[in-house]
This record gives sequence, structure tokens and C-alpha cells, in this order.
Amino acid sequence: MNSHPRYSGTLDAAERREFTPFMQELAAVSTAIIRQYYLQGVQVETKSDTSPVTIADRHAEEVMRMLIAQRYPDHGIHGEEWGLEREEARYRWVLDPVDGTRAFIANCFIFGTLIALCRNGQPILGAISHPLTGHVMIGFGGEETLLGTQRMQIRDCTRMEEATMIATDHWRMTDLKPGFTSLSRRAHTYRTWGDCHGYFQMASGGVQMSMDPSMCPWDIAAIVPIIEGAGGIVTALDGSDPLQADNLLACVPGLHAEVVRMLAGG
Repeated sequence: MNSHPRYSGTLDAAERREFTPFMQELAAVSTAIIRQYYLQGVQVETKSDTSPVTIADRHAEEVMRMLIAQRYPDHGIHGEEWGLEREEARYRWVLDPVDGTRAFIANCFIFGTLIALCRNGQPILGAISHPLTGHVMIGFGGEETLLGTQRMQIRDCTRMEEATMIATDHWRMTDLKPGFTSLSRRAHTYRTWGDCHGYFQMASGGVQMSMDPSMCPWDIAAIVPIIEGAGGIVTALDGSDPLQADNLLACVPGLHAEVVRMLAGG
């Protein structure tokens, strides 16, 4: 049984009825916008943190923010491209319009949109939306995770040699965590599919661990209720609170403690 601390906030029935359809609406709108730009050779700019950005990122977030402001004018918004509004609001929407922009500009299809709703700083709803497949996976307060009407469940195991492992950035993981190379060699399968797609695979039972060496609040908030709702554990790479971290580890309960220990070089 998973006794690890949970970081999702509790979601009550009224909140679920109120906010789930709107989250689905945001996902549908962002999908329609992003599809317009895929394979169109859009111009790529480099932001101050050296990450790439395109009109797909900016346009999708701009429209989602407009819809939130119209529907819930007292809610806060924190987005990757257009910043933070109404920081002190009880409810805050957290947006990453294109998580995996490097994949998007390389014409790879494993990018997605991350949408979270936080109450008093804790995520109570989280969505991974894949614009090109139409999949929208939603985590409900860490209690359950659904893909449409299908309940998602991690596939647990206790032997590293039976596990599939994903990391978004191999070289940064190697630089950050001394035990990463040994861990990746012990795993049955290691790939760098990464970004939000890796957590989608984790929650749907396809992989046993997914990790990122560099994350921001808009990358993390949606992932927490999704992984926890599917029965997984989500922490920082050192096992601490993911909501206070700038990196992330999602793992099955049967391997989490060993993965944290091995990443630290133990």
C-alpha cells in the first residue's frame, strides 16, 4: 500500500462538477489552436532562459487566459508565457500551453498541454492534453485519474530489471544525479521520450518511472494529481515535496525508495 505523503489537495464533489467541464473546454480550445501551427514551419524564438517558444505556445495560452478571466474573473492565473496574475487568489489556474516545445518544432508528436487548478497552492485538478491524438487525461485530487471514462492505473513492480524508465534529458540528468547512469543501465528499458508524454505513459501503466532534471511550477502542478490519482508516487528527485522543487520524479511505489537512493549515488 502506498503510504507516501500526497501532495494533491482534496477535491470535493461540487468542485469536480464545476471545474472539470471547464478544464476540458480549455484543453479543446488549446488543441484547436496548436493544431493550426503543427508542421507549418513556425518561427522559433529563444527566451531569456534559452528555452524555445513559438506562436503556438503564446497564442494557446493567451486564449486560455482570456477564457479563464471571462468565466472566473477572481481566479489567479500562472502561465509559462504570460506570467502570474492575481497571486493571492484562492483558486489559481496553472498553464503550460506546449510542454515539449522542442518536440513540437522538430515535428515530433509527443508534446502536450498541461493545465492545473490549484486551491491555496495545492493542485486539485490536473490535465495532460495531447493535441494530435485528442487524448485528455485528468487527475482528480489525487483520488483517481481518468482518460475519458477509463480509469488509469500504474503498473507496479519491485525489480528494477523489470522496469521501463524515461528521462526527458539524459545529459542533464547525468550531470545532476551521480547515480543516474547506473540506474538507467539496470532498468529493463530506458528511453528519453520525456516531457508530459512520459507522465502520461506512467499514469497509463506503460512505464514505471519518469523523471525530469529541470522543471517549473507550470510543468509540475498538473502532473501531481495525475500520477497520484493513478496510484503512483510523485516527488522531487531527492524524494522531497515536488511542489517546492525544480525537478521531478514519478515512480511506482515498489521502486520509489530504491530509485531515490540510486539517483543520489547510493
